[in-house]
Amino acid sequence: MRISLQDPSLVLLIGVSGSGKSTLASRWFEPTEVVSSDACRALVADDPSDQCATASAFAVLHAIVRERLVHRRLTVVDATNVQARARRALLEIARHHDLPAAAIVLDPPVALCERRAATRAGRPVEAEVVHRHREQLHKSLPALEQEGFARVYLLREHADVDESTVTREPLPVDRRAVAGPFDIVGDVHGCADELEELLALMGYRLEGDVARHGDGRLLVFAGDLVDRGPRVADVLRLVRATIASGAALAVPGNHDDKLARKLRGRNVKIAHGLQQSLDALAPLDERERQAIAAFVEAMPSHLVLDGGALVVAHAGMREELQGRDSRRVRDYAMFGETTGRIDEHGLPIRIDWAARYQGHAIVVYGHTPIHTPTWHNRTIDIDTGCVFGGALTALRYPEMALMNVPARRQYAVPARPFLATHPDARDVAPEAPLRSPA
Repeated sequence: MRISLQDPSLVLLIGVSGSGKSTLASRWFEPTEVVSSDACRALVADDPSDQCATASAFAVLHAIVRERLVHRRLTVVDATNVQARARRALLEIARHHDLPAAAIVLDPPVALCERRAATRAGRPVEAEVVHRHREQLHKSLPALEQEGFARVYLLREHADVDESTVTREPLPVDRRAVAGPFDIVGDVHGCADELEELLALMGYRLEGDVARHGDGRLLVFAGDLVDRGPRVADVLRLVRATIASGAALAVPGNHDDKLARKLRGRNVKIAHGLQQSLDALAPLDERERQAIAAFVEAMPSHLVLDGGALVVAHAGMREELQGRDSRRVRDYAMFGETTGRIDEHGLPIRIDWAARYQGHAIVVYGHTPIHTPTWHNRTIDIDTGCVFGGALTALRYPEMALMNVPARRQYAVPARPFLATHPDARDVAPEAPLRSPA
């Protein structure tokens, strides 16, 4: 079995006493990565088998897990974890820190567990306890994925453990190893004519549906590919093909997400240009429409690029959420922050996250159309409202140069007038920061 773990994440080893959890942990993980309930009992009571210290030991264990996840470190919990309530507390910590959790379940033959547990040096475990824990484990197995684990691996035989390999993969949002150079394109909204013109202006050539730059530059699409504009299907075809070729990356916008949910049969309100997208995709067969939905769903919520120096998210990204991956982070990336109130145009009143931003990374985003993109606290909004008759804009990184083409016409009317620029913005681009260690 190939066990693939996302790094960082929380990993729970689940199994009765004697199932081999500690042996496996020492084989596959660094000592600093493993938080053991026995070790925490020893810390608080000088005795790893002192069950009277269990509550205090788990308070320490949870505190260590929390602090490691704050620092985005893969963390392995070596405890029985056979009870749902014990797992629930740890899963809640992972959710709070917007990181995924994986379960590695060890369930060897009970006779082997009894023998090992009875002969544990200095802290034997009675067979009755082993059987009780095993019953709890087997009761839990069918519902582990529903508890919130992103991945579940079940090892039952010696061969499962001995022949298994553990690999680590970065979270989908973590593209720090990709250094660019990049051309980040703002909200396209089906404006394929302007997109093709902008790509040509930046030196890209079209090879079929693939946009490729002779100098190896990478395109990054900042979301909202669809709705309102006249050539939604063509935009999707170009972006999908270019990403598949390895020459582009993309994050989802709220309009892309809504289209995907509609294509999956979800009950969503047909408004804000969605009907144009549905009409554009109507000639496609159902298999292709489902492939478009899957394409949007597979996009990472945001992208951390160039050693952590650059972040791209559709609606922006606070520093503490950068590099994390959860439903909450995805929603923030697509919709931004709102007050919960509606303005006179019937639209959500947004919170100006960029006004408080003090992060290391430069953040490039769109979502809120403005006439002129300018820098504000190391952030820049490059949605210049092409579909509303403005322009389609790209930021070249690391040059920090803006390039744009005017809209050929106004394709849609905005629900509210968009700003000339961001309040308190400045014209001078920040220098690209030194790259963070990968």
